[in-house]
Order: sequence, then structure tokens, then C-alpha cells
Amino acid sequence: MEERILIVDDDITFALMLRTWLSKRGFGVGTASSVAAARTALAAGGFSLVLSDMRLPDEDGIALLQWMAGAGVAAPVIVMTSYAEIQNAVRCMKLGARDYVAKPVNPDELLKKIREALEAAPAAKSASKSAARAAGNLSEQPLNYIEGRSDAARQLYEHVRLVAPTNMSVLVNGASGTGKEHVAQLIHRESKRAGKPFVAVDCGAIPRDLAASEFFGHVKGAFTGALADKTGAFEAADGGTLFLDEVGNLGYETQVQLLRALQERRIRPVGSNREISVDIRLVAATNEDLEGAIARGTFRADLYHRINSFTLRMPCLRQMRGDIPLFADFFLDQANRELDKRIVGFDAAAAAALAAYGWPGNLRQLKNAVMSATLLAAGEYITCRDLPGEITEGPAAEPAAVPLSLRDPASEEEQIRRALAMAGGNKSQAAKLLGIDRKTLYNKLRLYGIE
Repeated sequence: MEERILIVDDDITFALMLRTWLSKRGFGVGTASSVAAARTALAAGGFSLVLSDMRLPDEDGIALLQWMAGAGVAAPVIVMTSYAEIQNAVRCMKLGARDYVAKPVNPDELLKKIREALEAAPAAKSASKSAARAAGNLSEQPLNYIEGRSDAARQLYEHVRLVAPTNMSVLVNGASGTGKEHVAQLIHRESKRAGKPFVAVDCGAIPRDLAASEFFGHVKGAFTGALADKTGAFEAADGGTLFLDEVGNLGYETQVQLLRALQERRIRPVGSNREISVDIRLVAATNEDLEGAIARGTFRADLYHRINSFTLRMPCLRQMRGDIPLFADFFLDQANRELDKRIVGFDAAAAAALAAYGWPGNLRQLKNAVMSATLLAAGEYITCRDLPGEITEGPAAEPAAVPLSLRDPASEEEQIRRALAMAGGNKSQAAKLLGIDRKTLYNKLRLYGIE
């Protein structure tokens, strides 16, 4: 298996150049632009060596070394520093760094130090994997993400770090594909409940007549088909975090039951006479305008205020355009691992096409595009021939800036029928016109009996 190196540097251009150079020499390479992102990557395991800059936007290389020592991450560290900061490099050596190199980096010298460090630490990879559990992270599944450097991304993660340690209910609001569940997991991971369960419920996928059972559980024989006792999401999340995805899709009756459970912190399984006390932290997500739903009478105002102690607004990818090369490179690293390929990067034309495209599907669409291109690429670099056609044919048409539901006083059902007519029956296009995702549209089609 190839040795994997984590580059920790907020100079994206330098990091990508170094990544390309190391990839050509047979190494697997990941990147992180902050100490926080490096901690997440290292906790997930799989890195044999860390190559870290001394100066980083949130903390410094010394803080990363101190965290690695406390978390039991055994991967050797080589610190990159300027000649003016050699004294700090010496301090890093005392804290456990294997070596240091001065910037500008001499490639031959760096390669020699990397090989020496790897030869001296053959067990680093397995040790770093076990550190995920020692550090008390969210289960054994890593959070696969990287923080952007744009103003919108920095503000988002600053707000996440502020609200995570509290017990406030959080509403994550954003378009489809922006990473709402990832942010919910990160809130849990950075909270005092990190060692407890994280339970996610897709509110759009719950049949209305089974909602109470999904949330509160049931006892055997409570209704037809209840062949055994079932633990509901509230009880399963006791002590931890309950994540309600697409909360705007809940039926009105279910909203009443949910409000009562959140107010009293007690639940009663369907068919049972006993009540169970629960201690959960609630994080909800939606891509709908809940205030508009309140005005239409489809969402309860009291529930909205209960779940919305703090709002996080997810930026669209087009609001973080400067981060697209960073995200694309991160997804390429994932795709190389999953597909067992060794693509080095994107050629100039492909990189320009990615940067110019509108990305209506946000990060999810970018990830899928990079995965597909990695599979198709025949050379060392992804070219425009490998990218999906809609990306290389010019910038995508932006979805309507204001959803139809906010521009038109007609009823929701009429708006849906109008959007379908405008889209020629294409449900994906109709969902874009309405400012909702396809899953939400399908649920509403069933609700109104629209074929």
C-alpha cells in the first residue's frame, strides 16, 4: 500500500504544487488548510506522515503537535518554517516533531527527510487509526470534508465553533447539496455530547402514519405489523444529538407530537402506558422557507421557534467560488482512494471550467463530477473531455433567484402545477424553479395527489 502524507498549509497554491510533486513520487496525499481541519483528517486515520506549515490561520504548528500528542496520533511530523522562525522549529522538535525544513523548500532535501521519517515509523499508520477512538470522535466513521477559505466558508465554520459547545437547538438552512448533514455532525462532534449517539432522521422519507413510531418507538402489538418492540429516534439519541433532516416535510399532526416531546423532554412509545425521559440536543435542517410555510399554515410557529435557537445559513458553492479548486482537489483525493487510481490533478482548461460553472447542485454535484471524471481519466490529469458535458459547455443557467413560492400568491399546489408545466413535466427542473430539492417535490406531489 502507498504511504499517505497530510499537507497542512493555508497557502493553497503551494499545497497543490507540493501535492502534485509528491503524488508523482508515489505518495498518496491529503491536504488541510487549518489546524482544525488537520485534526479531523488525522482522527479519521490513514496518514503515515504530516507535513505542516508553522503558521496557520486558526492556530500554529505547535498547537497541532500538542493535540497529536494528547490524542495519541503517532504519525511523524515534519515542520515547514521560514529561516526567521528556526527557533520555533527547534521548539517543535522538543514537542515531538521528527524534523523541519526551511521555506522555500528544497525538493530533494524534503524527499530525503520524508523517506527517513517513514522508515523510522513503520507503525504510524495503524496507530493513527486507533487515535480516532482515543480522541472521542463521532463513531469510527470520519467526517469527509474540508473547510473553505472564502469569507462565506470562514463565517460558517466560525459560527459552528461558537454554537457547538452550547446546548442550543440549531436550524441549518441551505440549498440541496450544500452539506447540511455534515455541519450537523460537526456540531455534534465539537459538542460536549461527542461521545454519545448521533441519530439522523430523514423527515421527508417517513410515512405519515408511521411518524410517531419512528420518533417515539412502539411496543409489540401496538398496531398491525408491530411484531416486536421498537426503539424510536428520541430514545436512541438519548444523551446525544438528534438530527432532523428536511424538517419542513413533517405533517402538521407530527409537528404537534414533536413539539410536545421537545417541550417536556419525555416521550411515550406507541401503544405503551409508560413515559420515558430523554436528554437530546436537537439539530434540524431544511431547504425550505419555514417562515413562508408558517404564513401558509403548513408549519407551526411554536415548533419553528423551538427548533431555531440559532440559525446557520449554508452558503451555495457559487458564493465560495474561490474555494472550488480546493474542494475539487479534496474530492479528487477521495476519488483516487475509492477507485484505486492515481490521478494527479486537473489540467488548466479543466480547472478553468470547474471555476466558471454555476454549480446548481453545490458540493454534492462537484463531488459527483470529480468522481465521474476520475473514473474516465486516462492520463495523469483530468481534462475537459473527462468532465460532464454541462460543465464544459459553459456556465450553467442559474436557478431562479427568488423561488416561485415567494413571488406568487397562488396556493402551493397551484405553484407546483405551474412549475411542472413550465418545466415540461421535468421534475428536476420544476424543483429548481420552486427552490426545493427533488425529494421534497416528490413528497408534495404525493401530498396533493399530482401525477
